[in-house]
Amino acid sequence: MEESKLRELLIEGASRFGVNLDDGQVDKFFTYMDVLKEWNEKMNLTAIEEDKDIILKHFIDSVSICPIIKNRESTLIDVGTGAGFPGIPVKIAFPGLKVKLLDSLEKRTKFLNEVIEKLNLKDISTVHARAEDKGVDGDFREKYDISVARAVANLPVLLEYCLPFVKVGGYFIAMKGSNTEEIENSKKALDILGGKIEDVLEFNLPFSDIKRNVVVIKKFRQTPTKYPRKSGKPSKVPLI
Repeated sequence: MEESKLRELLIEGASRFGVNLDDGQVDKFFTYMDVLKEWNEKMNLTAIEEDKDIILKHFIDSVSICPIIKNRESTLIDVGTGAGFPGIPVKIAFPGLKVKLLDSLEKRTKFLNEVIEKLNLKDISTVHARAEDKGVDGDFREKYDISVARAVANLPVLLEYCLPFVKVGGYFIAMKGSNTEEIENSKKALDILGGKIEDVLEFNLPFSDIKRNVVVIKKFRQTPTKYPRKSGKPSKVPLI
């Protein structure tokens, strides 16, 4: 597909979620795609390699959470960000956000730092660490208006990774695929960790029949200090 058509796809797809991209923002997405493809040749960042699919399944999918972000100057942490999704696309869409990209693999944070530099993004930085370790760190714990995670684990596990970062009154946004069964299994984790499901948004990605569910969780009280548990425990013994 030629670049002009790809640009139209991105602009139209983002607009479905209330995000109106200007030429400069579109340019940033295309630079991001170039860096992603270049690095993907030497390390496994994504199995999605076609330009159209990157735009649809990474970029538009990421900005699908933008309508939930009411304050565009919020502090946001993207937990297990991988190749930067959804954190970097959301930052491009809402430049006023203050974004932290957390990932446990140092090679990925090097890639993310290059993207940040090439795109000349401000108020965004990377952290090479596990969520379980930073969730108990006073510089990170309950310091963010929003935490986000994109399908890196089952919801009870994600809640233990992500809710400790969120201020009371803030939100955790869990981006999931078509399966919502795990929502039923999350009641215990929500109760223990101080979260409440406020909404489950179900939609198809634009121009496709790919189903998505976004679970919006409000934090109504502090997370007990014993959570998150030590590295590996949340995934091995989930709160269910």
